[in-house]
Amino acid sequence: MHRNSFWGKSVENLTTIIESIHQRLNAKNHARDIALQRSREVIRYCAHSIRSVHREEFDRAAELLSQARDAAEVMSTDLAPFPSVFYAGYTQDALKEVAEAAITYAIVNRIPIPTPEELQIPDPAYLGGLSEAATELRRHALDMVRKGRMEEAERLLDAMDDIYSMLTTVDFPDAITGGLRRNTDILRSVMERTRGELTVISQQQKLQEALAEFETRMEERLHGN
Repeated sequence: MHRNSFWGKSVENLTTIIESIHQRLNAKNHARDIALQRSREVIRYCAHSIRSVHREEFDRAAELLSQARDAAEVMSTDLAPFPSVFYAGYTQDALKEVAEAAITYAIVNRIPIPTPEELQIPDPAYLGGLSEAATELRRHALDMVRKGRMEEAERLLDAMDDIYSMLTTVDFPDAITGGLRRNTDILRSVMERTRGELTVISQQQKLQEALAEFETRMEERLHGN
C-alpha cells in the first residue's frame, strides 16, 4: 500500500523538524557538559579563596577569587543561549559560591561588599552567597579569638547580625529567593551560637584581667610593706 502524496510530504517535513531538534539538543547537551565542568572549577577556586582568607593570605585569596570570577563569567556567557541550563541548580550553586567568596573577602578586609551587578550574579544566588558568607564569618571570628584579637571577632559578629537582619526583610516565597528562608534560619542558629561563645570568652578574659590586676595590687602592697 503506497503512502498518499500528502503524508509523504509530511514525513519529509517531520524528518527536517526532528533533525533540527537533534541539533539544538546536541548543542544544549554539550553546553550542559561544559557547564558541569566549569561549575566544579568555580567552586574549587572559591573554596580555596575562602580558606586563604581564614589564613590571612589575602593576596592568594584575591588571586583565586579573580580566577573564580573569570571562570564564572565564561560559564555564564557560554550558557546565554541556554537559559534553562544557566538556571539549573549546579550552575546557580557555582555562582552562589562566587558571591560567598567575594563577600567573605570584602567583609574580612573591610572593603565595600560587591553588588550582584558587579559580580554578574542573579539575585537569588547572590542572596544565598550572602547568607553563607555571614555563616562563614563564624570560623574567622573564632580564629581571631584564638589570636587574641577579640575586637575583630566582635566586629565580625556585628557583621553577621547586620546581614541576618537585612536578609529577614527579603520576605518572598522560596521559589523567588531560591530557598533563602532556610539559609537565614541556619545563619541565625550559627550567629547565636557564636554570640554565646564570644560572650563566655569575653567574660573569661575580663575575669582573668581582674585577677591579674588584683594580684598586681597585692604584690605592690606586700613589697610596700
